[in-house]
Amino acid sequence: MFTRRGLMVGAGAVAASGVLAGCDNGIGSNGAGQIEARVSATQEFLFTQYPGTRDLASRAAGVLYMPLMTEAGLGFGGAFGRGALRIQGVTVDYYSAAKGSFGLQIGAQQYAHALFFMTQEGLEKFRRSSGWAVGGDIRYASPEEGASIGKETTELDEVIALVFGQQGLIAGATLSGIKYTRIIP
Repeated sequence: MFTRRGLMVGAGAVAASGVLAGCDNGIGSNGAGQIEARVSATQEFLFTQYPGTRDLASRAAGVLYMPLMTEAGLGFGGAFGRGALRIQGVTVDYYSAAKGSFGLQIGAQQYAHALFFMTQEGLEKFRRSSGWAVGGDIRYASPEEGASIGKETTELDEVIALVFGQQGLIAGATLSGIKYTRIIP
């Protein structure tokens, strides 16, 4: 079904997007300001569109906001985005997220997501971990609506994951992994 050449091209595309995404992390760049502005806008959108999330955020030990994840896939897929971890409303760290997936998938989409760390232990585990999460899902997204049916290792009692603001057209059933990495923008 898939050739070795197809596997190498897909892996090369994911690796190249990660390398290129890291190119704007130079000292003196406006990367932190840009991430901060996007995170603030995303947080306000989330609280306005889903009012219950304001209370959820106030009860959380910390929230990781990823305001813009860009994903594309054709058999093999990848996604990348940058965001910020806020504790009591204050940014304490910046993160990038790189995702790789394999399965029946086609299309591209952009979306935002937030991880609400409901316990101090969950937050500390995330900050000390290597940042990997794996999952499998069936999903679709269109400009009108989006949905995801699946279970990720980040959807534990101590962490609540919320994906929102999906735009694009993507469909498929995949196995995927995502890595969160602390960055200095």
